[in-house]
Amino acid sequence: MTTPFVRTAPSPTGYLHIGNARSLMFNWLFAKRHVGRFLLRYDDTDQARSKPEFADAIAEDLAWLGVVPDASVKQSERIALYDGAADKLRAAGRLYPCYESADELDRKRKRQLARGLPPVYDRTGLKLTAEERARLEAEGRKPHWRFLLDWEEVGWDDLVRGPSHVDCASLSDPVLVREDGTYPYTLPSVVDDLDMGITHVIRGEDHVTNTAVQIQIMQALGGALPAFGHHNLLTTASGEGLSKRLGHLSLRGLRESGIESLAVAALAVLTGSSEAVRPVSSLDELAGLVDLAHVSRAPAKFDEHELETLSARTLHQLDFATVEERLKDLGIPASEPFWLAVRGNLARLSDARDWWTIVEGPIETQVADPSFAAAAASLLPAEPFDHTTWKSWTQAVAAETGAKGKALFMPLRQALTGRDHGPELAALLPLIGREKALKRLAGEAA
Repeated sequence: MTTPFVRTAPSPTGYLHIGNARSLMFNWLFAKRHVGRFLLRYDDTDQARSKPEFADAIAEDLAWLGVVPDASVKQSERIALYDGAADKLRAAGRLYPCYESADELDRKRKRQLARGLPPVYDRTGLKLTAEERARLEAEGRKPHWRFLLDWEEVGWDDLVRGPSHVDCASLSDPVLVREDGTYPYTLPSVVDDLDMGITHVIRGEDHVTNTAVQIQIMQALGGALPAFGHHNLLTTASGEGLSKRLGHLSLRGLRESGIESLAVAALAVLTGSSEAVRPVSSLDELAGLVDLAHVSRAPAKFDEHELETLSARTLHQLDFATVEERLKDLGIPASEPFWLAVRGNLARLSDARDWWTIVEGPIETQVADPSFAAAAASLLPAEPFDHTTWKSWTQAVAAETGAKGKALFMPLRQALTGRDHGPELAALLPLIGREKALKRLAGEAA
């Protein structure tokens, strides 16, 4: 295989959502798996809707996911290249001017539908004489420019779907240049893919028809075709498509709510594939699981509540080195024993703050039976404590008091932590220490 050079091309017109993460992670992981390169390309030619704050948010979202682009470009800075490509297509007779307004085109489509015809552009603009074009422009009309498609079947071997084809006779000639001289997505995408040497274009299946069009444009420009892959789209459990209006599923919203980025990445690419959705410990591990040939053709439905569970399961298996700096950012100068003790009881990393407070104190204890607590305190071994201390201590307390099961363990947990549930006390007791444990058994805040 040619060393892959892939790209993601988000529009900075809103916040990325988990559906966008599916496509960009497929590209990133493909490059990682095959030791390739990854380009972040901002599709910002729509200057009216593109905002710097959204471009900044995209970079932040990628960093949160652990995605580090090998290069980054903005299409708004490459307009001269698109102008040159448009001129080349005009000179070759593949780009022709059209003068219909949006309303006129809409009425034309409705008439075609009413007659049972496909709403395909009838190439009126192609039939205009030089005199007719001059007259329209004298009236103040400015042309938009359409690419003249060859009415033939275009095929390719899709990385996901296998042999694929589109009959271009069923398509309208696409608009490549608007009336105001600006460019929709199609031509800049083609020009950049060719100019930058993109080897693999991996994107959602909603681009299948676009691919047939872009192949023809690439061929008209004399460029080498990349490989194409079209994965199924991520939808909600009800089948609703994802969009930037679903703010709670934006990557920014998920990050702010404390969802683990590895869980987002895993759910985004494992849903709708032959691999079960499960926690991963790193992007390297995830890259080893993702194979485009194993992506299903069926819709990739996910339950957003599954993300909560997956995030917690992901957190539970993270090692201390992975979270140490994040814990410090939360104000927790924690140690590996603390992390190993509490991680299995966390839904969010931020929950660790509560357990750090419980370990360090002071806390309000719950001593329902002072005599039982006093007996337990008298049997508490001398330090140092280790993972065996809890077992030997509770055995001694059981022998002395006759308490068993919940009657033995619950009063001790409540006195030591102020909680009815939580991490194993065999791990917590050495962290709490003998001095604080004795005070808490005596009903003192410590």
